[in-house]
Amino acid sequence: MEAILAFGLLIGLILGGMWVQFAVAGAGLFYIWLLKGFWGWKALGIVSWGAANSFTIAAIPLFVLMAEILLCSGLSTRLYNGVAPFMRRLPGGLLHTNIAGSGIFAAISGGSAPTAAAMSTVALPELSARGYDKRLVAGSLAAGGTLGILIPPSITMIIYSTFTDTSIARLFAAGLIPGIVLAALYMSFIIARVLINPKLAPKVTEKASTAEIFRSLLDIFPFLLLIFIVLGSIYGGLATPTEAGAVGVIGATLIAAIYGKLSRALLATAIKRTVTMSGNILFIVFCSMIFAYATALSGIGEHLVAVLEDANVSRFAFLLIIMVLFAVLGCFMEGLGMIAIIVPVIYPALQALGIDPIWFGVFVVILVELGQITPPLGVILFVVASSSKNVKVEDVILGTIPFFSIILAFLILLIAFPQIVLYLPSLTLG
Repeated sequence: MEAILAFGLLIGLILGGMWVQFAVAGAGLFYIWLLKGFWGWKALGIVSWGAANSFTIAAIPLFVLMAEILLCSGLSTRLYNGVAPFMRRLPGGLLHTNIAGSGIFAAISGGSAPTAAAMSTVALPELSARGYDKRLVAGSLAAGGTLGILIPPSITMIIYSTFTDTSIARLFAAGLIPGIVLAALYMSFIIARVLINPKLAPKVTEKASTAEIFRSLLDIFPFLLLIFIVLGSIYGGLATPTEAGAVGVIGATLIAAIYGKLSRALLATAIKRTVTMSGNILFIVFCSMIFAYATALSGIGEHLVAVLEDANVSRFAFLLIIMVLFAVLGCFMEGLGMIAIIVPVIYPALQALGIDPIWFGVFVVILVELGQITPPLGVILFVVASSSKNVKVEDVILGTIPFFSIILAFLILLIAFPQIVLYLPSLTLG
């Protein structure tokens, strides 16, 4: 009954329009009061210290700052233009640049919203002027944006590791192959769609000249080098993810300086935006720790395990229930909030069902991707729509539906073939 009241209050506060942070904290405090009375709140000091005293979480502002330096310097335009010559002759032309460019930027930004914003600002005006179908353009940008939290480094994976005490390096390695496969599925769909209806995208037959290819490689190379240094230092055992984030900040600053974009105003803007975004993320983590502490006190996770065992629920059925739960919650709240509410409750059930926590981390991240493009309140839908006056939210929603279906099919594929996720961590990290 206490759990029903607490979760009911949480959903009611969110549907009532309260910010997720305050809704989670309020429901958590209420839950603790129901279980232990006001005396239960005495542990909040230890809980808050445990949330803040984490070397792992220190990686979040570093990865955010790295992305903001590149975003504020306008280098996303160079990245997009650098990828375009290699993609434009495929059926669908520059639509593939939306996916490939998002995949590369995702390996820098660590988040979906910055990835979608960076690519949409460049691509929407350009592709609309060239006669591309605006719904397919918007859908490809929204889908490409979801790669931001799957392809490492990923802020969402860092949050998941905080709640489950799993290795960030393993999670980063686990997300790489699924991210590439999902991007390939997006591009395959675009090719098939344009072959069926060529009017959706103009056909480009001209070959890129040697000079153009050389310029494109010069535009792309610094980004690829930065990705190699950041991820290579982690997988090579030379740096922790937090230390790699610091290296990434230095690398992003050097890239901005090489292209003549570095200035005091740029750094001030990037730092200001980093403080704002990081503060928001870390406040969600703090509030979520309160709710996680309440669920631990209640023993609801162990009770869930007992219920699953008594009901003889299969692993596949359990994962389907989780998929539905994330898809529904994605209509009303952001990904970090969903992880904070659901993961502490269901995590004890993973061991009982024999589910690998690293595999489940990638599974959850993809579910968060699904939530970010779930109407009516998927955050990426509004990020893409706000990037151009000629594209409405309805256009983005309709363009995103096929990619939504691709993500669902990909989740089923991961359930059937878990080695898609687990192969690289076992290869690189033992």
